[in-house]
Amino acid sequence: MTAKIILNPYADRWNAQKRRPEAEAALQKASIDYDFVVSEYAGHNLELAAQASKEGFNPVIAAGGDSTYNEVVNGLVQAVGEGPVLTNFGILPMGTANDLADNLGIPKDLDKAAEIIAAGQTRSLDVCKVNERYFINNSGVGLETAVSVQQTKMKGVKGIFRYLLATLITILRNPQWEMELSWDNGEFQGPVTLVSVGNNPRTGGIFYTVPHADPFDGKLSFVYGSMAKRLDILKVLPQTMKPDEGNYIEHPRVHEVHSTWLRIRTEPTTPVHTDGEVIDYAINDLEYRVFPGRVPMLLGN
Repeated sequence: MTAKIILNPYADRWNAQKRRPEAEAALQKASIDYDFVVSEYAGHNLELAAQASKEGFNPVIAAGGDSTYNEVVNGLVQAVGEGPVLTNFGILPMGTANDLADNLGIPKDLDKAAEIIAAGQTRSLDVCKVNERYFINNSGVGLETAVSVQQTKMKGVKGIFRYLLATLITILRNPQWEMELSWDNGEFQGPVTLVSVGNNPRTGGIFYTVPHADPFDGKLSFVYGSMAKRLDILKVLPQTMKPDEGNYIEHPRVHEVHSTWLRIRTEPTTPVHTDGEVIDYAINDLEYRVFPGRVPMLLGN
């Protein structure tokens, strides 16, 4: 069958557009029959993916970064409504952080990524949802999303350093919230600095904000915690970069939970992001859900 390749030219600050010949060469080397299309505006990846699904293209491949993958998956899910997603989904990692690719073990070398697409082996990937938006890597409110807002303003800084610098700037501003959280078998009410919801462990290229998240376990994993002092946050920051032992969830004021749903009420309002893309800059009420095994994801052995 013919693959639909959806390229986001803006990914990695327009470097994805420059790498189009490299991507096409990798697809041809892997003997993949494909139709190539380039998105033209915000939200266009979603529209193109939904159209490709309805037209019978299979697989649909997102060429770009994490926000590109997010839009394409939203398009695939919206195309079928409540029904099962039958279109295989794959990626060509061409973004800045490439969190999903690293979390799933998909190589950033385009030749090798194309080989995975050509092999056609899939595994059913959990998809999460906050309010009306789906995501496949992670989402967050509070400090984490304030960092996302800050990094979008930093036009002159590139790569992973932009995420780290944005984090330091946001910590110095020290925004704080009062939240009500409820989930399967628990609840919390009080001060909260961040809530990070993970379908995968890593975000922002270097931060393991939900270290035990598993995109194949049918669970919604999240971390919440409160630290009022800037110095305390700065002290724990290096621990967010540790994938295993020594991670910040070992701190007594930080908690990791595995559930099937999560509701949040926050004051003041908070921004919220999905897969690194800010989808609302000021919201009070959020509801998260997980849809186990919703999307057939092209993966290697």
